[in-house]
Amino acid sequence: MTGTAASHRPGADALYFLPLGGSGEIGMNLNLYGHAGKWLMVDLGIGFGDETMPGIDIVVPDPAFIRERREDLVGLVLTHAHEDHLGAVGHLWRQLECPVYAAPFTAAVLRRKLHEYSLGGRLAINEVQTGRRFDVGPFQIEMIGVTHSIPESQILVIRTGAGTVVHTGDWKLDPTPLVGPVTDEATLAALGSEEVLALVADSTNAFVAGSSGSEASVREGLTEVIGRYSGRVAVTCFATNVARLESVAVAAAVHDRRVALVGRSLWRIFEAARSCGYLSGIPEFLSEHDAGYLPRDKVVLICTGSQGEPRSALARIAAGDHPQVVLGAGDTVIFSSRDIPGNERAIGLVQNRLIRQGIEVVTSYREPVHVSGHPARDELVRMLNWIRPRIAVPVHGEQRHQAEHAQLARDCQVPEVVIPSNGSLIRLAPGPAAVVAEVAHGRLAVDGKRLARLDGGAMRSRHRVIYNGAAVATVVLNQRGELMTAPRLAALGLVDEEEDRDLLLDAVDAIREAVAAVPKPARHDDQVVIQAVRSAVRRTFNASHGKKPQTEVHLVRL
Repeated sequence: MTGTAASHRPGADALYFLPLGGSGEIGMNLNLYGHAGKWLMVDLGIGFGDETMPGIDIVVPDPAFIRERREDLVGLVLTHAHEDHLGAVGHLWRQLECPVYAAPFTAAVLRRKLHEYSLGGRLAINEVQTGRRFDVGPFQIEMIGVTHSIPESQILVIRTGAGTVVHTGDWKLDPTPLVGPVTDEATLAALGSEEVLALVADSTNAFVAGSSGSEASVREGLTEVIGRYSGRVAVTCFATNVARLESVAVAAAVHDRRVALVGRSLWRIFEAARSCGYLSGIPEFLSEHDAGYLPRDKVVLICTGSQGEPRSALARIAAGDHPQVVLGAGDTVIFSSRDIPGNERAIGLVQNRLIRQGIEVVTSYREPVHVSGHPARDELVRMLNWIRPRIAVPVHGEQRHQAEHAQLARDCQVPEVVIPSNGSLIRLAPGPAAVVAEVAHGRLAVDGKRLARLDGGAMRSRHRVIYNGAAVATVVLNQRGELMTAPRLAALGLVDEEEDRDLLLDAVDAIREAVAAVPKPARHDDQVVIQAVRSAVRRTFNASHGKKPQTEVHLVRL
C-alpha cells in the first residue's frame, strides 16, 4: 500500500502504527495501532492554546481518520491520567463510542471529568489492574507499572499475530517514588527475550544527560525551602502529581503549617487519590476559605497554574482578582514544576506579576523543588537495552527530541529507526519498517461549547479581527439605488470614535463615493454594492493605519 490510507483495513499479517497527535509535539497524544482489520487507540489527550490561537485555551487532535472507521475501532487504552493523555476523552468520545480501558487511578480521575461533559452514565470504563493481560479485539494488552509524576502509569505490551509492540507512555526510573511502587524492571528486562518488534517510546528528555531524579529529593528540597520563610508560602505544581501533594503536606507539617488546596482540579485529583488509597496518612487539606483564618506563617497553599494558565488559581492571585486568596510583599511562591515548551511566555507573565508585588518566586532553576517525570538519556538507554526492539519509534516530543532519541537508539544498535509525524501511517510488519501513507490529521480548538478546526473559516476570521480590526458598514438604498441616508460605520479595534472622528467621516465619505461610482443598473445587484463598500472601507483604513480590517456590509433596500 502506498500514497493513501483512505480505504485501508490492515490485514491479518500486518501491523501498523499511526499517530494523530503527540509526534512532533509535546502533548495531545492520540496513537493508533492497526491489525487484522481492526484499530486500537492508545491515549486521547489535549494540548494548550497559545498566542497564535486567540480565545482558545485547549486544543484536541482531529480524530477524523478513525471516526470514519469507528466500526473497526475496538477500544481505547489509557496509559495514565495526565491531561495530554486523557483530557480529550470528554470532547471526542461521542465521535468514537468505543470501550475504554484504564488502571484504577486513571479511571477514577476520568470518571470525575466525565460529569463535566454529561458522559457519566454513558461511558463505562473497564478497570484493569497493573500486571493484568486482557484482550481488545485482535490485540492482547499487558500493563506494566512504571514510575512517573502521577500514580499508576502503565507501559503497554501490545501482542498481535504480526508482532509485539512495547508502547511506553510516560515513564521514568525512580527508586524512591514515595507514592506507588517502583518501575517493574524485572518484567521489562524479560521482554527482551520475546523478540519485540517495536518500541514506541517517550522522547521528551532525550537531550537531558544522566537520570531524571527522584521524588524523594524533591521532598527534602521543599522541606528545606519552606523552612526559610515566615510569610505565606504558595506552591504550584501539576495537579496530578499526587506524590508532590503528599511531599508538600509532609514538608509543611515539619514547619507546623497547614496545607490548603486552591483550584478545582486539585480537589478532583485529591478525591480520586483518596478513593484509590493514596494520601491516607497526611492531615486533611483545608479549603482556600478556611486558610484565610490562619496566621500567614501557619499555612502553605497548593495552587493550580504552574504553566501560567490564564484562568488558574495562581494566575488570578497574581492578577489580584482571586476571590479568596491574596498574596503580598513578604510572601513566597514556589514553582515545583518545569516549563512545558510553548508555555514560557505565560509562566513569565505570572512570575513577573508576582515579583512586582514584592513576592519572592522560587523555581527549580534555583532550588531542588522539582524533578522531571520523563526519562533522561541513561534511562532511555536502559529501556532500549532491556527491550532490544527491531524497530525504534520515538514519539512524545518535538522533532528535535525525536531525532535525538533516534540517534540514541542507533547508538544502542537498534536495527531500524522510524521517526513519525502526525498522520504518518507506519508499517511495522511485514517487511522493513516504513512510512507507507500520509492520512488526514489536524487539530481542533475547544471554542466555548463547540469544536472548531484551527484552520477553518471561523478561526481565520478571528485572526484577521485580532490583527487588523473589524469594521461594520450599514448602507440604505432606495429602489433607484440611491442612498437614503448617510452610511453608518463602526470600527472595532481600529479607532477611538471620539479622537478619530475625522477619520470615520473620511471613511463614510469614501463609502458615498464608492456607491456613486457603481453604475446605476449595477446598483440593483447586492453583491456589487457590498463589494464596492467593502473595498472602500478597507482602502481607507489601509491608507491611514496600514490595516485591512475584517469588513461586513449590511445593505438595506427600501
